Amino acid sequence: MYLTIKETAAYLDVPEYYLEKLVMENKIRTIDDGNETLINKDQFKSYFDQVEKYRIMIQEYLNEPIPPDPDVKDED
Repeated sequence: MYLTIKETAAYLDVPEYYLEKLVMENKIRTIDDGNETLINKDQFKSYFDQVEKYRIMIQEYLNEPIPPDPDVKDED
């Protein structure tokens, strides 16, 4: 599915000027139909997969219990 720059910016939740900058630097593949620049939505699938992996990894880390401190029981 192809989206315009405005639609892609809303989909990725980034400003349009940032997306235009990435297009100008050829960091995002585009198709120019003469009137508009179109961007294939599927090229961002791996980005969202990575974000989901990191979110799960961070959540697992935050849910890990804190081990007891061995020096706490060292009382006279």
